[in-house]
Amino acid sequence: MGNISNPTNTNPQCNLSVDFYYYGSLNRTDLNCTPPSDFNADLYVVLPVIYSIICAVGLTGNTAVIYVILKAPKMKTVTNMFILNLAIADDLFTLVLPINIAEHLLHYWPFGEVLCKIILSIDHYNIFSSIYFLTVMSIDRYLVVLATVRSKRMPYRTYRAAKIVSLCVWVLVILIVVPFTVFAGVYISPEDSARKSCVLSFPSPEGSWFKASRIYTLILGFAIPVSTICILYTMMLYKLRNMRLNSNAKALDKAKKKVTVMVFIVLAVCLFCWTPFHLSTIVALTTDLRITPLLIGISYFITSLSYANSCLNPFLYAFLDDSFRKAFKKMLECRTA
Repeated sequence: MGNISNPTNTNPQCNLSVDFYYYGSLNRTDLNCTPPSDFNADLYVVLPVIYSIICAVGLTGNTAVIYVILKAPKMKTVTNMFILNLAIADDLFTLVLPINIAEHLLHYWPFGEVLCKIILSIDHYNIFSSIYFLTVMSIDRYLVVLATVRSKRMPYRTYRAAKIVSLCVWVLVILIVVPFTVFAGVYISPEDSARKSCVLSFPSPEGSWFKASRIYTLILGFAIPVSTICILYTMMLYKLRNMRLNSNAKALDKAKKKVTVMVFIVLAVCLFCWTPFHLSTIVALTTDLRITPLLIGISYFITSLSYANSCLNPFLYAFLDDSFRKAFKKMLECRTA
């Protein structure tokens, strides 16, 4: 999806300011000029293929994660409750990718105002939900390490409590995304009434509103949660180091170590996929960029990379979590028996 900011500008030098890129796709109405036709043709073919692969792999993998966690009794743990909600968020996003693909192929939005608001809202849920559930998982890992160092039990750390925390995360994300839902709408080109785009359409001055929305996303969707996670893991490593050097307490058992490592790797992959998107926010806010085929290609690569995060997590669980792998294998054996 894109954002409208002076769409009727016909600057022949093809300058782009902060509105050159926004989450989703780079709509034609966002451009002040048209890139080379052969470049457009390549994008027209390549992007639907990439999005379709992400959709198919993500939908299959995350559905499998949801199924295994819900059906296997041994998978009902606190960490897996957060993983379940992460998989639901990723599945929800991959379900709407075909609509994004259709818009890209048609070069206009044919689905109406209501669906536009729903799709753009889900797009933004994807920005916030993954990092917030990973933040909660990091807090949980820190509390587990802290309790282990102090040789204390955690009676409040229950599956039921994890459900309540997960619900709170969903409510928080919904509240954060409400402004985007309000401003989402169908933009009709003044030159061609049949040319419609599903965009964030801000009131005047559009540029200021757009910058505010980018800063809002950068702070709430990246700066605050990532800073929290970094502080937690720094403190966690510090306590583990001190435990080995200065304490006779038992080290984390093998299972807890594996879960902590898995959460850390899932977090690292998430940051790898999303950091370029948020860095593009900083670039868009601080520079005026001249549009080139390379710049458009980079913007689509950044979008595809952020989309790809929704299909990578199931593979990480399969490689890093023995209990998930065993539960999934057992269910396959039951299905084929």
